[in-house]
Amino acid sequence: MEYRKLGHSGLRVSEVSLGSWLTLGSRIDREGTREIVQRAFDLGINFYDTADVYANGEAETALGQALHGIPRPNVVIATKCFFPMSERPNDRGLSRKHIFESVDASLRRLDTDYIDLHQCHRPDPDTPIAETVQAYEDLIRQGKLLYWGVSEWRASQIVDACRQADQRNAVRPISNQPQYSMLRRGIEKEVLPVCEREGLGQVVFSPLAQGVLSGKYSGGAKPSGSRAADALRNQFMGDFLRPEVVARVDDLKPVASDLGISLPQLALAWCLRQSAVSSVIVGATRVAQLEDNAKASGLRLTHETLARIDEILAPNPR
Repeated sequence: MEYRKLGHSGLRVSEVSLGSWLTLGSRIDREGTREIVQRAFDLGINFYDTADVYANGEAETALGQALHGIPRPNVVIATKCFFPMSERPNDRGLSRKHIFESVDASLRRLDTDYIDLHQCHRPDPDTPIAETVQAYEDLIRQGKLLYWGVSEWRASQIVDACRQADQRNAVRPISNQPQYSMLRRGIEKEVLPVCEREGLGQVVFSPLAQGVLSGKYSGGAKPSGSRAADALRNQFMGDFLRPEVVARVDDLKPVASDLGISLPQLALAWCLRQSAVSSVIVGATRVAQLEDNAKASGLRLTHETLARIDEILAPNPR
């Protein structure tokens, strides 16, 4: 496993990180969660990503329990807040009140004294960015958080947060967590250049395009037990499962085969070709999946391979 700095900070994270959306605390039980988390650590993965809203807090609880026995300084724990956790009007968003209360609840569920990276799960149009920035500064000064970041923010919002932090001599965000994959390249035009300029590293989610870039949906198949076959977990897969997209993914298989690697490894290495990408988040329900994905770390794709991929995927599906 290789490691990269998270933005301009001194924090180093594994190129492949373990996520918990739709898996930990929900799809897999506590014993399976512990097995996957422990195997991830053995593989050199030091970065674990979750959120308060995942399985309504159960993902954080499952992750915290699974990390028992691993020395706390050896891991980087990231979580998030924004989405509603109840019907209460203040139990959502990025107000000072909600961030403070969410952080305390996450600390309890994760069973830890501090969170390495806390992220704004989405931008909050109802709260001034200045209020959010100051809340993070105060929590960092209290020792509850070490760093903070954002997820799915527009370039202009990221710039605003950095400027607000500078005006207060406060800690800037060090990371952005966007969706990014061969099939979803929207951040390349504005967000990626702004983050490189402002010093935010990318922690990429859905680098396998909801699992479509695993190649398991070849010919439109939806294998039993797969995400596409699960009505509760396939809600964001629609665009990726269009026949023309699946056909392009099938055409990528010979590229991976010629390199002697799996299609998921090719897709993850493609994301990591960007020096601004600090880590790619993978989800796993089986240890074998995790072991295969971890091998993407350190892979380097040639210009010829990248050109071949672009030719297959053009015109870009989205």
